[in-house]
Amino acid sequence: MNYKYLSMAFLVFAITSASVSKNIIDLNENAKIEYNAPDEKVENKVMTFEEKAFSIYNQLNLNNFNAPPKDIFAKALKGYYKMQEEGIIKNEKLTIVDFSVSSAKERLWVIDMAANEIVLQSLVAHGKKTGEEFATKFSNRIDSHQSSLGFYITGETYNGNNGFSMRLDGLEKGINDNARTRAIVVHGADYASPRLIQSQGKIGRSYGCPAVPESVNAKLINLIKDESCLFIYYPSQDYMSRSSFLI
Repeated sequence: MNYKYLSMAFLVFAITSASVSKNIIDLNENAKIEYNAPDEKVENKVMTFEEKAFSIYNQLNLNNFNAPPKDIFAKALKGYYKMQEEGIIKNEKLTIVDFSVSSAKERLWVIDMAANEIVLQSLVAHGKKTGEEFATKFSNRIDSHQSSLGFYITGETYNGNNGFSMRLDGLEKGINDNARTRAIVVHGADYASPRLIQSQGKIGRSYGCPAVPESVNAKLINLIKDESCLFIYYPSQDYMSRSSFLI
């Protein structure tokens, strides 16, 4: 009986020793590989936010639309993520309005963030006192008839003087937080018609609302209603230095 137990113990020891030996061999082989390539470094690189944003941008499905400028997309994405972290967003659409270009250009984009694709591009008007063809001045004041920059959350829809419309709530204090009081809403308008571009080189202007052509109004509103992110951009250093969403 003693010999039987000794045999079993020896067998266990042999198996364990073989396993340990194999591990030692493996480790030595790995060490040998590392020794033969001392200049090769395995880096677990952490991407910056801009790199992540540009990666997403480069993978956008354009669906035959033109893409918004890359740097504006990155700014919009930063605010979108912050709103998402705060639990504000329920509708995963990101609307970007670029007021740095002519009103004769399609300067509004709707991006489905879940599918990473552009689903709509459109003309959009700025306020009467914001500028003529180009937007230059912005205000949060009541009765200013100017557009306001920054991040908004889309609200409820209703039928009013401009037909099917959607309310907006500005999220940036002192920049656009008077939007609801000012009745800054998304709506369709005949003065936003592309036909006007042929006759006057620009579309008409609103009282501060991001008004769109009547032909796309309902589609746009139904895409972005009920708490999605809308970002109105202009290269204003004053705005960018004050925005809590772009920090």
